[in-house]
Amino acid sequence: MRRYMLAALPVALIAGLLAVTLLAGPALAQDSGVRLEATLTGAAEVPPGDPDGSGSATLVLNHGQGTLCFELFVENITLPATAAHVHVGPVGTAGPIVVPLAPPDASGRSSGCVPVVNPTGVDLIQAMIQHPGLFYVNVHTSDFPAGAVRGQLHR
Repeated sequence: MRRYMLAALPVALIAGLLAVTLLAGPALAQDSGVRLEATLTGAAEVPPGDPDGSGSATLVLNHGQGTLCFELFVENITLPATAAHVHVGPVGTAGPIVVPLAPPDASGRSSGCVPVVNPTGVDLIQAMIQHPGLFYVNVHTSDFPAGAVRGQLHR
């Protein structure tokens, strides 16, 4: 009987760990980052970009991993886009690039995860989480090299 219980112990431990992992998995995924969004338009670009352009940006900032994951979708602009970035700057102001993103392809979409580097010592992820409206996403095209569409980040 004792031998049977000792043999069953590893199986029970593995089953218990699996159950905890499966139950905690969705909660961990939800708590793994802070989601920010932006609605992209040509009118929001400085100077104004493509008047017909529009799109969306979804960012998930993971402070613990030092990453920014993103999904971009744009339409009614020249594609493929030539560049996409997160910039620091309030509404109506063109600011410097802080995080480069993969530009949307011919379908108008791009996604991925990039490391967020803090060369100036400023914690960019924390700054974006605390003050999302001071950052924006924009997408550049050959017709609008300074930026075709832009949108301020918000929660």
